[in-house]
Amino acid sequence: MSVLHLISCRMTSQSSLTSVTHCVFIPPSHIYRWKPPGCARLFTLVLVSANRKLFHLPVLMDSFTLRVVLCVSALCVWSSAARGRSDVLELKDADFDYIAPEHETLLVMFYAPWCGHCKKLAPEFETAATRMKGTVTLAKVDCTANTETCKRYGVTGYPTLKIFRNGQESSSYDGPRSAEGIVSYMKKQAGPDSVPLHSEHDLENFINHFDASIVGFFSGTDSSQLSEFLKGASLMREGFRFAHTTDLELGKKYDVKYESVLLFRPPRLSSKFEESVVHHTGPLSITGLRRFIRDNIFGLCPHLTKENKDSLRKRDLLTAFYDLDYLHNPKGSNYWRNRVLKVASKFSSQGLLFSVANRNDFLEELEDEFGLGTSDSTELPFVTIKTRTGNKYTMREEFTRDGKSLENFLEDYFSGRLKRYVKSEPVPAKNSAAVKVVVADTFEEIVNDPEKDVLIEFYAPWCGHCKKLEPKYTELGERLYSDPSIVIAKMDATANDIPQGYDVQGFPTIYFAAAGRKDEPKRYEGAREVKDFINFLKREASKPLVLNGVKEEL
Repeated sequence: MSVLHLISCRMTSQSSLTSVTHCVFIPPSHIYRWKPPGCARLFTLVLVSANRKLFHLPVLMDSFTLRVVLCVSALCVWSSAARGRSDVLELKDADFDYIAPEHETLLVMFYAPWCGHCKKLAPEFETAATRMKGTVTLAKVDCTANTETCKRYGVTGYPTLKIFRNGQESSSYDGPRSAEGIVSYMKKQAGPDSVPLHSEHDLENFINHFDASIVGFFSGTDSSQLSEFLKGASLMREGFRFAHTTDLELGKKYDVKYESVLLFRPPRLSSKFEESVVHHTGPLSITGLRRFIRDNIFGLCPHLTKENKDSLRKRDLLTAFYDLDYLHNPKGSNYWRNRVLKVASKFSSQGLLFSVANRNDFLEELEDEFGLGTSDSTELPFVTIKTRTGNKYTMREEFTRDGKSLENFLEDYFSGRLKRYVKSEPVPAKNSAAVKVVVADTFEEIVNDPEKDVLIEFYAPWCGHCKKLEPKYTELGERLYSDPSIVIAKMDATANDIPQGYDVQGFPTIYFAAAGRKDEPKRYEGAREVKDFINFLKREASKPLVLNGVKEEL
């Protein structure tokens, strides 16, 4: 059975056939062929109501009548689109399997209306959808109203983004969450794994790009090296740009004499401190290609952006934030970068990666993570270090043009003389409730008290699951309030730095820090009823519980 036409329309009623949201015309058994006026044939008209009920109606129509119906339907679609003005498709349980297969590449956001991260992503997703119109389609599914689809694709947290190809789930989306990043990432998904290059013009156009480029030069289409390169490009296309040519002459300018793979760094980052083109050496394999890219893709001092920050921050990273603008002021942008590069070249072997970034792109993060206020903005770079384990440091001395202040900062960092920066809410004036409030500055005192067992909830003020848990968690605290050996605590994870050893990716996240074993916090994975928490604490607590003032017997 083939679907001849699919249209969407909206009406006011919610309870009957008048509340039609989608209409699907399905020929009886084979693809419909137009017949002269007057020759009627039977169609099935499937109407999907707003409450997702399906109505199947047999309809006898000739081609003229069908044309009229389709024109009216198209008008309905046009008026609905004009009202909604959204380039993000909204899919439901009733139409997901109809619409998804119509798109060669489809990025779907599974979300919940109450989710704070979803609300933050929504405008970026909408902007990306508009920019990708005609290339890649973006869609969304409300999982609170369309549980069947979300369950089928294993959605357990929000937002979850997945890539579909011709209606089939292809992979999870692990790219950036900004509009620019989504567009860049999905454009790579839409094109070939590796772009074929046929001329010098093709090559120069490809490498003259904002991101680094990996180009393979091969002797012919039957090259075994080319086959291996294309396999690697297929596996790594989500993160890097690949191209290839079977004309070795195209590589003469870059000293290519035999089959080779070259990494071209972005032209705007060219400097005297490092090579702009890096040659892969040794036999080509997927593992070797991956290692070659990993070791060279960023260079000595890359440009940190919202799109590549997750990749760069897998290492200990120093960043100089200033008014960087490679589009309008490349020379001025490289003025401070060259000073960072000069110092970086002296410390490059000590395991710290250096970067530069546009201060305006990270204002919210700088204020939130490093306490940089808007009044602190100057033309001089603001320098930070953030390690893989989450430790943070800031250079409070003014950045000098000779780079000496940066050198002093790094010497103090590597010698262990720097004091970590910690983001913390103010310490509560009173903290005598059944559930203790913990902030970053009191974490050591309360949670790491060696004499007490502590159950701590990391929450977000906007989190719906956290709000649902709150009365139960408070009841738990009240029942254990008279126990001198145990503390029930909570911490706003959006307003305080999370200590090392606690992995908080969603909310609520609950950990148990046992007395005498504070370096081994245990994640609570059980049900969230009061009785479940109590049973867990009975097993894990270092001493018998005192419930409602009564000590439990062993």
